Amino acid sequence: MENEMRTFGYLCPACGKPVMAARSLFALEASGVEVECGCGGSSLRTEFDGQRCKLFVPCGLCGETHTARCAPEDLTREGGVAFGCAKSQEFCCYVGDEGSVEKHLRTLEVLAEKEKRNQENGGEPFLDSVIMYEVLSELKEIAARENGITCGCGSHDYAMDIRRSAVDLSCKDCGAKLRIPAATEDDLDDLCCHLRLTIPGGA
Repeated sequence: MENEMRTFGYLCPACGKPVMAARSLFALEASGVEVECGCGGSSLRTEFDGQRCKLFVPCGLCGETHTARCAPEDLTREGGVAFGCAKSQEFCCYVGDEGSVEKHLRTLEVLAEKEKRNQENGGEPFLDSVIMYEVLSELKEIAARENGITCGCGSHDYAMDIRRSAVDLSCKDCGAKLRIPAATEDDLDDLCCHLRLTIPGGA
C-alpha cells in the first residue's frame, strides 16, 4: 500500500470543533492510528486485524462513539470515504484528501449547530424545514422534466425517502441509492445546479 497519507476528520463531541490530521496508511496497518482533539475530550482510534480496519469514531452529532469497519483499500478510494451516525442518519467522520475532508467538516459543523438549536426549540421534524421544503420543491421540478430522475441501470422507477436532513432516492429495480442533502444553503445551491439526477446504479 506504500506510505500513502490520508486525512482523518471528525467533529469533537466535547468542544464541538472539527478535528483533522493526516496519517499514513502504513501506520494504520502497522500499529493503528490515533487522532486526538486539542481539548483532550475525544480521540478517533483505529485497529487493524490483518484484513480489516476497525475505527472508533467520536460523534459530534449524538455524543456517542461509533464503531465502523472497512477494508484498508476503502480508505484510498477517490473522493474518500465517510462513516455515519446511526441515530442522526448523518455522516460523522471522513477519511480522504485534506481538501474534501475540510469541506465536509465545515458542513458537519453547520449541521451540529442546527441540530443543537433544533433541540432547544423542542425538535422540529426536519433539521431546517425551510431548506427541506425548497429541496423537495426543486426535486419536484427535476422529476417533472423528461428523464429528470433516472438510474444508471436504465430504470426510471424510483422511490423517495424523506429523512431529517436529506432525501434518499432509491431505484426500485436495482436498489441503488442517491442521497440528496437537505440541511444547508449549500445543499440547496448544489441541487439547483442539476437539471437531471442519476442514481448511481449498476449497468
